[in-house]
Amino acid sequence: MSVTVRVPAKVNVQLAVGAARPDGFHDLANVFLAVGLHDEVTATPADELRVTCEGPDAAQVPLDRTNLAARAAEALAARYGRSPAVHLHIAKDIPVAGGMAGGSADGAGALLACDTLWGTHASRAELLDICAELGSDVPFSLVGGAALGTGRGERLRPLEVGGTFHWVFAMAARGLSTPAVFREFDRLTEGLVVPAPVASQTLLDALAKGDPDALAATVSNDLQPAALSLFPELTDTLAAGSAGGALAGLVSGSGPTTAFLVRDPRSAAKVAEALRASGTCRTVRVASAPAPGATVVAGT
Repeated sequence: MSVTVRVPAKVNVQLAVGAARPDGFHDLANVFLAVGLHDEVTATPADELRVTCEGPDAAQVPLDRTNLAARAAEALAARYGRSPAVHLHIAKDIPVAGGMAGGSADGAGALLACDTLWGTHASRAELLDICAELGSDVPFSLVGGAALGTGRGERLRPLEVGGTFHWVFAMAARGLSTPAVFREFDRLTEGLVVPAPVASQTLLDALAKGDPDALAATVSNDLQPAALSLFPELTDTLAAGSAGGALAGLVSGSGPTTAFLVRDPRSAAKVAEALRASGTCRTVRVASAPAPGATVVAGT
């Protein structure tokens, strides 16, 4: 027997970042939108915990106990007093180290897959609690759709979305470390008054109305200057997407993937072609949002 869970990538349509807290984390107002790029995690009984991976960038995925999928299996097993003996196979399609929560998606996917395989029947609240222990973005990977994340992003409030939003994603030639981007944010804001992060009501209204033009006017990412400081070439990618007709472009999360909001599928194809022709990125993907959270697609 085995269980396969499909789990989406995310884009941050707003990422407001507060000053560093004493524990090293930052308070956030993080408006998540799940998009239709997915990883699939398959859990199969095994003699010991093992992780394998296939797909684009699979060679960059750690296969030891640092992998969030492995940590999710261990956390669930520890709560229920059982062995985490399971083979977790990740079919990867979300960019690695791309600011789209691919690792977090794998953690949420493994958690749901193991819960289903083992029949532990953990409550939704318990699964979300384990997700929050694993990382700031993991709870949203489980929930999907659209949500406002506060605290360090793990406390979620579902948001209404009034339509489908179309996106083009440009994958960079190399990754960026999320901790490094936050350290650069701290360096760039040293000595400045960093306001408390607050979600934009105008942006939330645009999501609720399903209005891409209104959303384009309000998307923002406080980590973007730090990402561009560490990876200046992303400026050229943002310019290429804008020249191709995108309504708005921004760095996705901590980067280096850049996300371009477009009006419709035809516009998405045009922007994607412009980005490919620009030579400023490694690959280009088109996806729509919102997408469901972690979902069992095969197995018991």
